[in-house]
Amino acid sequence: MPGKLFGSSGIRGVFGTGITSEMGVRIGLAVGAGRKRAVLGWDVRTTSPLLASSVASGLMSAGCDAGFAGMVPTPTLARAGVAYDAGIMITASHNPPEFNGFKLWSPDGMAFDQSESDEIEKKILGGAGKMADWKSIGESHEIADAIPRHIESIAKGVGSVKARVVVDCGNGAASVVSPYLFRELGCDVLAINADPDGAFPGRGSEPLEERLGVLRKAVVSSGARVGLAHDGDADRVVAVDEKGGFLDGDALLPIIARREARKSIVVPVDASMAIDEFMEGVKVHRCRVGDVYVAEAIKKHRADFGGEPSGTFIFPRETYCPDGIYAAARIAALAEEEKLSELAASIPRYPMMKDRIPYDPSKRSAVEGKVLKALEKLKPDEIQKLDGARAVFEDGWILVRPSGTEPKVKIVVEARSAASAKELFKSASAAVKGALK
Repeated sequence: MPGKLFGSSGIRGVFGTGITSEMGVRIGLAVGAGRKRAVLGWDVRTTSPLLASSVASGLMSAGCDAGFAGMVPTPTLARAGVAYDAGIMITASHNPPEFNGFKLWSPDGMAFDQSESDEIEKKILGGAGKMADWKSIGESHEIADAIPRHIESIAKGVGSVKARVVVDCGNGAASVVSPYLFRELGCDVLAINADPDGAFPGRGSEPLEERLGVLRKAVVSSGARVGLAHDGDADRVVAVDEKGGFLDGDALLPIIARREARKSIVVPVDASMAIDEFMEGVKVHRCRVGDVYVAEAIKKHRADFGGEPSGTFIFPRETYCPDGIYAAARIAALAEEEKLSELAASIPRYPMMKDRIPYDPSKRSAVEGKVLKALEKLKPDEIQKLDGARAVFEDGWILVRPSGTEPKVKIVVEARSAASAKELFKSASAAVKGALK
């Protein structure tokens, strides 16, 4: 379970309150203790360079060298970390521009697991760590080749792609990689919102369906085979098919998985039940929500692929980091061969309803207990407690879980009919609102 600082995707908060330069120094001291070299990267947020400098100060104070990869996507930083003892990315991913945060990476591209995060959190809250003497202070250096090496690696793995694509970088870190990658692959590329801007003026940092109107129009009007949209740090991607239809993570997961998986895949508890039906002959393992938990389960089960409905996809043959840019390239290659609209039509799609309700995280245990009791009264066939409470019924399911990245309780409901989905959603909302009283 996430701690006081770490959520399901690192540490995040509003700059100046939960996220400060002092915290950056403490994180640097904690990560730098016992490590010789760490690599730093940051996204486009206006506060990111400041926080990166504070982390670097902490690292060097602990006697750890700090490598600066610069403003790069999260997967670029994670891949660069293979030559270092740890990677630190300054980002709040898809959160609004006033947010920022820290995510820690192991050399294999996987985010710090629960035990590693707990160890770092203990050091941060307990005084961060011991400073080195003046003779042992770490040094800093620039890393100039992180982006070209990322592009080269993806191009080598994907090969030539001649499709016309439209890529919406969302004014985020993808702007410095994705358009250049697609041209390297041989695509005819139209890039939109490709000017890095920490205010995310184009359409916000999260590629929600309602924000992608320009992308959809551009795909249809240009005759492109696919449109691709990233979040702020490019660890996610969603798509638009050649007709302008939106493909979220639940649609892309089975489309990609069918081509990646031989034996098994990993998805979190909030993924659609359609993937279990679509992946005939392939074992579907479920895990907690969060890319680190997907990566852990992929390792545990030696799975071929893993991903989340949010649009994060992990290809373990490449890296254990969710790489939205690599995933985008694979989707483009697929779109060159087949029409995404036809592939999407072959996937079972069931009515799904979602909501996020603000709450006080300090009352998490009490809220979870009340929600569980309320769900038990609905007489489900089963209640799974892997992550929050997932009540399974004959024709659908309810998931209620506290978010790992924001102070909200998330509700996800899916059923085989719209009427059943509405009924289950009504019950789930009542359970959460009752628990918050």
